[in-house]
Amino acid sequence: MASAATFDRMNPVTGAVATTAEAFGPAEANAAVDAAAAAFPAWSALGPNARRAALTKAADALAGKADQFVDAMMGEIGATEGWARFNLMLAVGMVREAAALTTQIGGEVIPSDKPGCIAMALREPVGVMLGIAPWNAPIILGVRAVAVPLACGNTVVLKASEQCPRTHSLIAEAFAEALPAGAVSIVTNAPQDAGEVVGALIDNAHVRRINFTGSTHVGRIIAKRAAEHLKPVLLELGGKAPLIVLEDADLDEAVKAAAFGAFMNQGQICMSTERIIVVDAVADAFVEKFKAKVATMAVGDPREGKTPLGAVVDQKTVDHVKSLIEDAVGAGAVQVNGGDANGVLMPAHVIDKVTPDMKLFRDESFGPVVGIIRARDEAHAIELANDTEYGLSASVFTRDTARGLGVARRIKSGICHVNGPTVHDEAQMPFGGVKASGYGRFGGKAGIDAFTELRWVTIETQPGHYPI
Repeated sequence: MASAATFDRMNPVTGAVATTAEAFGPAEANAAVDAAAAAFPAWSALGPNARRAALTKAADALAGKADQFVDAMMGEIGATEGWARFNLMLAVGMVREAAALTTQIGGEVIPSDKPGCIAMALREPVGVMLGIAPWNAPIILGVRAVAVPLACGNTVVLKASEQCPRTHSLIAEAFAEALPAGAVSIVTNAPQDAGEVVGALIDNAHVRRINFTGSTHVGRIIAKRAAEHLKPVLLELGGKAPLIVLEDADLDEAVKAAAFGAFMNQGQICMSTERIIVVDAVADAFVEKFKAKVATMAVGDPREGKTPLGAVVDQKTVDHVKSLIEDAVGAGAVQVNGGDANGVLMPAHVIDKVTPDMKLFRDESFGPVVGIIRARDEAHAIELANDTEYGLSASVFTRDTARGLGVARRIKSGICHVNGPTVHDEAQMPFGGVKASGYGRFGGKAGIDAFTELRWVTIETQPGHYPI
């Protein structure tokens, strides 16, 4: 069912129309669910190798749309070509990994105390999944919302972000070339209709589970709405990732990882390094090296492709980041790197001597700024790292691997890397957070758990004996 209404997504750099997309209302959204529900019986009945073949074909179809994805991401969110092609590379890998999982959706035979009873735990498809994807890593996160659910035999409705409707629609088009009609349905909507459309999708009886990647604020709304229907939700939400630098760290390696983690995609990644926590003994040396590194990371028009940093998604992001910086500097922090923004082209900002009473320590920036916090020692660094409502990704740098593992075990986060950046994603890994960063896990066998129903089935092989 097509919608007659449309909406425009503007290019954040030029202000011109980047995309004109269909503006679905509740009726059109429900029709997309109906299509997915109609496709479910046949898709779920396919054998694992048939699903694997279809997903492999979908991966090829995605890869074949590379130039279209680049154009869409550059136009809709101001992405650099490098970020767009990285998105596609990882997303294609995610579909291939999902294809490989189709024969790993196993069960087990469980010993029964009842004579002659064969007891089994079986994993079966659930039905229609609702996947709600964000704009910041749109191909990766759009594909993640659908790939493993499909591998498990479910059908999916992909609710596109209002900020990148063309990018997300390209994902649906690629899957449509490889899978039966309705296996993946796409819903695009105008920003002002988001609440009504998402509410209708969650309320639809055919939708059995929801996965959402986005802000903690919206995640709470979705979880509450789904709870009214007792529908499970997988949530991957905000973050305030800490990167700890201990006194025995290789500072050059820490600087490289921190710069990448803080400023890749202009800091608009859920795993972005938002807080660098450095012990006093090496703080001055680290800041000097980090300042020099960040000074080489220029910002420029992503269409020209001459700089490592491109545009942020909108002026609202620029204003938010500026307010965090002004609050911190006004309270005694020191700006090490930075400068004025040119529209949505905002340079990398480094703010030293950030303290827990500053907004930059607490609030997710989701932009090109990182705060440096000085810690007395290892214990204080861990205390500072855990002093946040979030708990998605974290990192610790030390030359003592055993020490690093010990610190990692004490950080309250779903993900922690020793001597690596906070930004790290692979299709086969259990990806997700704790606390206000959400619950549940995408990726690999953890994804199978999230997107299947575990059932207990028995077969009696002997005559029954009952007390009545």
